Amino acid sequence: MEQSIKHIWTLLKKDILLEVRQQFSFYGILLYIGATIFVIFLAIEDPDTRVWNGLFWIIQLFVCINAVAKSFLQESQSRMLYFQSVVSPQNFVFAKLLFNSLLMLVMSLLSLLLFSLFMGNPAEQLLAFTGIVFLGGWSLSLVFSFLAAIAAKAQQNAAIMAILGFPLIIPQLIMLIKISDAAFSINAKVPLTPVLMLVALDAMVILLAAILFPYLWKD
Repeated sequence: MEQSIKHIWTLLKKDILLEVRQQFSFYGILLYIGATIFVIFLAIEDPDTRVWNGLFWIIQLFVCINAVAKSFLQESQSRMLYFQSVVSPQNFVFAKLLFNSLLMLVMSLLSLLLFSLFMGNPAEQLLAFTGIVFLGGWSLSLVFSFLAAIAAKAQQNAAIMAILGFPLIIPQLIMLIKISDAAFSINAKVPLTPVLMLVALDAMVILLAAILFPYLWKD
């Protein structure tokens, strides 16, 4: 157990150092967020709460695709062969899931700040909405990390992610929009059932990654 934690931490630190050194990737995503929100602001200066909520989660979806999907695709074949000789597949995929989760949490916070700056924030329960944003960012990062692991082993990477991702992402986005709707009313309570369903879905993705990734690892 201790050895596994050490391997996961080493791989996580490697990904963080690479992200810090390759700052063009981080700033490229940040530019994408800022430009997209600014264009929406020019087109719709004062949207109602439902439009605001829907636009926010659509932006989160595309931010996640740009930030997370590259995690497995950027690993070269020779580097993957090296990793196979020093760590277990479970440790490798857990490190990727953890790194992508941290990256998406940062991106979610930046998206929320920029969205609030340009278009205001109509959420009456700001703390609850921020927690939902973090939960949604984490959930999206887990799904797309798992899809990126599969797509990295396929020749048609974009097609595989689109085909596999659609039936997983649409229910997730619907649940996130319904959950966050409650934060726009001062008297409404955040529904517990969809939150638990979302957490259960996240746990299922982590379990599937631990079970299925070793078979991809051997390919």
